[in-house]
Amino acid sequence: MPPQAGKCMTFDSEFLLTRLQTMTSVDPPLRWLVAFSGGVDSTVLLHALGDCREKIEQQVVAVHIDHALNPDSASWDSHCQQFAEGLGMQYVSRKVAVAEDVGSGPEAAARQARYAAFHQLVQPGDCLLSAHHEDDQAETLLLNLMRGSGFAGVAGIGALQDFSLGRLLRPLLGVPAAAIEAYAARHNLAWIEDPSNSDTRFDRNFLRKEIMPKLASRWPAVAARLKQSADLAGEGSELLNDLADLDLENIGSPERLAIAGIQELSLPRQRNVLRRAIRRSGLPPAPATRLYQVVHELIPAREDAQPVVTWPGAELRRYRQHLYVLPATPAADSTDDKILLVSDEMLQLGPGMGALLLDAGKAGGIDPQLAERGLAVRYRQGGEEIRLPGHDCTHKLKKLLQQEGVLPWMRARLPLLYAQDRLVAVADIWVAADCVSTPGYAVSWHERPVLFA
Repeated sequence: MPPQAGKCMTFDSEFLLTRLQTMTSVDPPLRWLVAFSGGVDSTVLLHALGDCREKIEQQVVAVHIDHALNPDSASWDSHCQQFAEGLGMQYVSRKVAVAEDVGSGPEAAARQARYAAFHQLVQPGDCLLSAHHEDDQAETLLLNLMRGSGFAGVAGIGALQDFSLGRLLRPLLGVPAAAIEAYAARHNLAWIEDPSNSDTRFDRNFLRKEIMPKLASRWPAVAARLKQSADLAGEGSELLNDLADLDLENIGSPERLAIAGIQELSLPRQRNVLRRAIRRSGLPPAPATRLYQVVHELIPAREDAQPVVTWPGAELRRYRQHLYVLPATPAADSTDDKILLVSDEMLQLGPGMGALLLDAGKAGGIDPQLAERGLAVRYRQGGEEIRLPGHDCTHKLKKLLQQEGVLPWMRARLPLLYAQDRLVAVADIWVAADCVSTPGYAVSWHERPVLFA
């Protein structure tokens, strides 16, 4: 448990090891992935993890995301690689493009790009570690209050949650920033100072530089007190989650909710179950204005309409008598093929879209001579045709998808598997007649989104 407010604490590798063992006692991970920016917090987290490597069975991977927003980002990448490899750890770096048109600002745009990259890297059984600490929690609570958040927002940053195909853990919550800095000083660690962290035009920096010091001068234990408030709000949020889960059992699944069932709930319970469905689908939380729009405009829409409510990273759609919770994932560019190989490693399709794997030895699967060369994953451009087993002629893919009842917005998102320019398979639905073999490779779509009405 974290120390009482106002008391000092010492952070070390034993503290971290105990915290990780407690958080994963029921389900130990296969790998630890550390979100490693190179700043003091993630540097301390990675070093402390390295300091207790002899007591950890799992592989540790340092993951650095280069946002390419600073001219020194390449040198930061090199610094992080040298530090991680100096600890004997595997190092992975990804460069991301930060969108300029995200309405919630550059901070949110960078975070969205960063977490999208993490989604691609997290495999089943992985635990991604983030270095958020007690002071970050306090800042998040205040930011969420300024945004008009409810219980979930006031609860701040969660210590453990499902993430992509694995989990996201924040073992430093409850550890003050001063204790982390003291650890760095004791071990003579070097870290990156990002100049943007001093720019008070950004809301979090303004709180950190201008507001928190003033609050601390009056209430020295302000960060710990705010964390206590967040913990209490978290308890209230969990009770609301329990209620929402009960409602979800009666009206569908997090990805597909029955309109009639939603309408039987009170308006506050409708918004509560929507928040929970979005969270359980692994999508960014919806602003309160969007939830009100869903309840008052989307749900009452006429049956033949196909309305949609969107926000960065997610969307809600109505089709016939159901509401669908979806990632706002654009169709992939056909010039940027992903290659599905015969391998134990899944091919990630992007946030909310799951992953593909080829399973050997299946009846009616893909001819091994094609599969073992690698299959390009593309998306519909229009005009595609395929001949199905047992049929003498080809059919327009558009018509087949309509007949099969594939949801309208999912038809452009279905992964199509090609051998050069030859359409081999449509997701895990069909294999072309001239590509079928027994035994062959079946397409297995893990964490598949809802496809059918």
